[in-house]
Amino acid sequence: MERIRLTTAQALVKFLNEQYVDFGDGPERFVEGVFTVFGHGNVLGLGQALQENPGELKVYQGRNEQGMVHAATAFAKQSRRRRIMACTASVGPGSANMLTAAATATANQIPVLLLPGDTFATRQPDPVLQQMEHTYNLSITVNDAFKAVSKYWDRIYRPEQLMSALLNAMRVLTDQADTGAVTIALPQDIQGEAWDYPADFFRRRVHKIARRLPHPEEIAAAAELIAGKQRPLLVCGGGVRYSDAGAALRDFAEKFAIPFGETQAGKSAVASDFAYNLGGLGVTGNGCANTLAAEADLVIGAGTRFTDFTTGSKSLFAHPGVQFVTLNASPYHAAKLDALAVVCDAAEGLKALSDALEERGYRSAYTDEITEAKQAWAAERARLASVEYLAGDAAAGVAGGPGASGAAEAVQGDEPAPFVPEIAGHLDDKLPEYAGVLNTSLTQTQVLAIINELIPQDAIAIGAAGSLPGDMQRMWESSVPDTYHMEYGFSCMGYEIAGALGIKLAEPEREVYALVGDGSYQMMHSELVTSLQENKKINVLLLDNAGFGCINNLQMEQGLDSMATEFRRRGADGQLSGELMLIDYAASAAGYGVETFRAATAEQLRSALEAAKKSEKSTLIDIKVLPKTMTHGYGAWWHVGVAEVSGKESVQAAYSQRLIGLDKARSY
Repeated sequence: MERIRLTTAQALVKFLNEQYVDFGDGPERFVEGVFTVFGHGNVLGLGQALQENPGELKVYQGRNEQGMVHAATAFAKQSRRRRIMACTASVGPGSANMLTAAATATANQIPVLLLPGDTFATRQPDPVLQQMEHTYNLSITVNDAFKAVSKYWDRIYRPEQLMSALLNAMRVLTDQADTGAVTIALPQDIQGEAWDYPADFFRRRVHKIARRLPHPEEIAAAAELIAGKQRPLLVCGGGVRYSDAGAALRDFAEKFAIPFGETQAGKSAVASDFAYNLGGLGVTGNGCANTLAAEADLVIGAGTRFTDFTTGSKSLFAHPGVQFVTLNASPYHAAKLDALAVVCDAAEGLKALSDALEERGYRSAYTDEITEAKQAWAAERARLASVEYLAGDAAAGVAGGPGASGAAEAVQGDEPAPFVPEIAGHLDDKLPEYAGVLNTSLTQTQVLAIINELIPQDAIAIGAAGSLPGDMQRMWESSVPDTYHMEYGFSCMGYEIAGALGIKLAEPEREVYALVGDGSYQMMHSELVTSLQENKKINVLLLDNAGFGCINNLQMEQGLDSMATEFRRRGADGQLSGELMLIDYAASAAGYGVETFRAATAEQLRSALEAAKKSEKSTLIDIKVLPKTMTHGYGAWWHVGVAEVSGKESVQAAYSQRLIGLDKARSY
């Protein structure tokens, strides 16, 4: 047997270069590159291998270990899980920084390969720099923490162990039903240790990704159940996009007159203007989809995990006789909600179910309900897009006094506050302050409508956390498939900008827009620098409402006062109740070399968006928006942990509402 003498790290790099996948269209390279933050735990082993003979792997320099894994995750997600990136970090804090992003990838079932450095296998120099010692078990290192957030985990104590570890890694990374983060811990001495590897181990491997076909008996049972229902509703999940099932879902909906709502991961699988597309569904859904969801006598889930936001904590599908059918490649997800499970690829399942229903001559009993619901939502969306709290000149004068009374009247007068009426009372005395400090009249929904109108139709919009995902799922309209990229399986603050870089690496010919709140921007924006380094232009649309707006809303909706969710200085009472902080985010990005703009009016925003299109490097628009100007829930309930005991009547009332919601929701 021919053998090749290589270090463990060199063998790893050589193996990754020979991995391909085939989804039916021929082999494609699977591992595109490696994101790195080098330290003493990986620079001399894996770093040496990547420097001397990287093969086709491109090496990217990350700025933050979490950020680079987010970028790798977004790259794989936008590539529909057909291409991945590897990420390597040093021992100790470098590795630990990847944990949050590993959890994000696994929660979203997105493949990413993590290669953290580790302590010495020989233990000769223990404790090495950044080693965490456990007196009861010397084999435990920081990297053991990855076990909880990985779909596959291994540690290489001997060079020859690498072979079985990598084969198992590829098995999980290419698994369409149960993929996520794969972690292979690399002790720093083992990275540089050599072994005579069989040459055959480095042959080209093409991993065939066969679409899982549904069992005929499962299809027959599902068709029989659907045939007895009048008002079924489809749920379009992320699996529809990963299996390229958008066309199949569109044909299915049209053929049988069955409307569908979109999850965050499924949105943009089918164009928003399609007659049977109701838009966003659930807690962050719109009035159209949620209205029909409450009346549906059958729910057909296609590639969805049925999270609490999709199901309204199992209360949204309120028809007393509602039943569920689920098409999913994962038996685990297919069985949720006590559904009739059809374990299959989404596209194959929809096609087989279509044939079975066509044989039965099925068509739903909907008449004008779908059209009427869509028209009603279109009118509501237009209102959200156009309403302003204050005129621009009034907002500018609020802090000085003349505009203050006018600002208050805008909320307290005859016209009710147009957004979030259940918490508008908390806003009355603060609106003048917000408008004065931020010097803006823009509302969040108005801003989103302008952005949606002006950016290119084939541009990709990315979001992740805060109040923006809710407003975007409700209001964002996508005319081109796969242009809406939302990380909401983990809703990880800081994913947005790093993710935009990953998307740009996956689709460099498209413009990419990261919609991010001021809180998420503060959490992480380090990969802006990498975008400049790589000349990969991304556009950051930063909505500054001076706080963690969605959690501030949650506090106040559930009877609490605002506390540590607005960006305020410490006040005379010793609490974070002082002046609002005005932060110049454009100035921070300009220091990196990003082209920046500022907007506090609709005209300024439109001008900035047009200018950003013409820029050849990454841009940031610092957009000041008034707090509390986002959309509300449109009838969906979300189960949150309200205190059972409280001295505040408002909290007691919120707890009573929680019990009412629980009484209406399914228990399992």
